[in-house]
Amino acid sequence: MPKSVAKPKMRLFACSFLFALGAVLAACSQDNAPAEITAGEMSERTAQLLESARAEGSVTIYSSLPVPIMTPLAAAFREKYGIETNIWRGGSEEILQRSVAEMRAGRHMVDVVETASPEVEAIAREQLIQIVDSPVFDELMEGSVSDGRAWINSRLIVFVGAYNTLNVRPADAPKTFEDLLDPKWNGMLTVEANDFSWLKGMVSALGEDEATNLLRRIVEANGVGVRDGHGLITNMLASGEVAFTFTEYYEQAANARDQGAPIGITFLDPVIAVPTGIAMFQNAPHPNAAMLFIEFFLTDGQDILADYDYIGTNLSRQSLPEGMNPVVVDMSDYLDEYQKWRALHREIFAAQRR
Repeated sequence: MPKSVAKPKMRLFACSFLFALGAVLAACSQDNAPAEITAGEMSERTAQLLESARAEGSVTIYSSLPVPIMTPLAAAFREKYGIETNIWRGGSEEILQRSVAEMRAGRHMVDVVETASPEVEAIAREQLIQIVDSPVFDELMEGSVSDGRAWINSRLIVFVGAYNTLNVRPADAPKTFEDLLDPKWNGMLTVEANDFSWLKGMVSALGEDEATNLLRRIVEANGVGVRDGHGLITNMLASGEVAFTFTEYYEQAANARDQGAPIGITFLDPVIAVPTGIAMFQNAPHPNAAMLFIEFFLTDGQDILADYDYIGTNLSRQSLPEGMNPVVVDMSDYLDEYQKWRALHREIFAAQRR
């Protein structure tokens, strides 16, 4: 949760919706909305959108995806549509702060944002993004589109168990959270320091009493080290300094494993997943190119994400690893409950912090 931006209350969007068949956008200002698309087949609709997008010439995107992933994704978009992309990569909190600062300064230079759901929701509450519509949304996981919400679930951050295979044999890897109560895990467990959304997901999946009691029992039985940052934990897993963590990002563990690191992955039930969001800015200077990029990200872009072990939200493109059945957290009220989840996480794991 960013510290420099106050948590605003939800505001109502004073938007009028374009309900014409095949319309791409429902926006507060038609001056910054994609050209209305007439009824027709998907290919015809895309062709008309592309014509308007090419007239705009480029699209600017703020994203928290790592550069090695965003670069080929943007290149594929340029190759397919002949539209230039301008990418600014930052952490989710940096994207929120920059977006709000530019809005307050009256600068409207960016078209699309794709980042963690708490920050994109905070951007929405500042009335900086607009509601869009697309036939592509019908292909997404349930809950990816929500009435009145301006952002769309674009990919999943999936929390998994990960272990150093030199310290833990794959046959001995835990299969459930209850397995972590076994004394053999004493001194071997690690959790990331700020995974408050994961805790919200555990409570949503198991109920608050069951989830918190289970985690407290694990801490009491075997101790749980606390480390700050998933990148740090991945490196420590690879080196053997961390034997096992139960809140590792799947894509980080899988990518390190694929590059030869001695890392194994196990899916502890429940497998918690938190969505990221993609959205168009309210005063996007290139709204048609923005809409085209959003649709690309949610279709062809999902295949590129999968090449780097990311889990997308388009069901027609999604291929989950065997055993991964993610429980996707509803993040609509996370900002309002942030202090609760932060305090509860710290209370359960604080004594273990290093």
